Amino acid sequence: METDVLGMPAPVAQRLRRPGWRDPRLLTGIALVAGSVALGTWVVQSAQATVPVHVARGVLTPGEPVGPDQLAVAEVRLSTAALEHYLRADQPIPDGLVAARVVGDGELVPRTALADPSAVDVRPVAIPLDAVPSAELAEGSTVDLWVTAAPADGVPVEPQPLSAALVVAEVARPDGAFASSGATVVQVLVPVADLPDVLGALAGESVVHVVPVPGA
Repeated sequence: METDVLGMPAPVAQRLRRPGWRDPRLLTGIALVAGSVALGTWVVQSAQATVPVHVARGVLTPGEPVGPDQLAVAEVRLSTAALEHYLRADQPIPDGLVAARVVGDGELVPRTALADPSAVDVRPVAIPLDAVPSAELAEGSTVDLWVTAAPADGVPVEPQPLSAALVVAEVARPDGAFASSGATVVQVLVPVADLPDVLGALAGESVVHVVPVPGA
């Protein structure tokens, strides 16, 4: 046995052994690496996954039937929770439903924007316009109705509000040879409760004005 300068036995050097395949520490490390790779792959694939959802093919207005002709399909990335709020394209379209509110062209169709026809209490009323309408007047826009009664004994009457925050269902502008002489007709969705006043104003000598609501 070797001795050092003090006559003491020299320590024997310990050799490091390579860990074998059955070493618990090695197996644990391999499992952690494999789990991390699998988790990362799942996260990346989940982030890139898309689902088909219905979008409006043109503006949908209250009371308008909603079916395949009014819908298109878009592939979007949505969480499972968010997806439940929209009309999925990989499921059948509910029958007999109409739009309950305005859905813009290309907008994802929320489930809450669809309703039974009996739940929509508006009716379309055609209102001819004498003057050229504002460029803001379009399908799906919001307007107020005002009425100006016929002059009493030659004295002009101040306009009065008739109905507020109504949705425009359609704007029919004259074109071609009739563009200069024809009148624009606006289909406005009037609440059932306001129908007597609006129809009465249109039937008399009063003038009904369609006033766009800016930014609506």
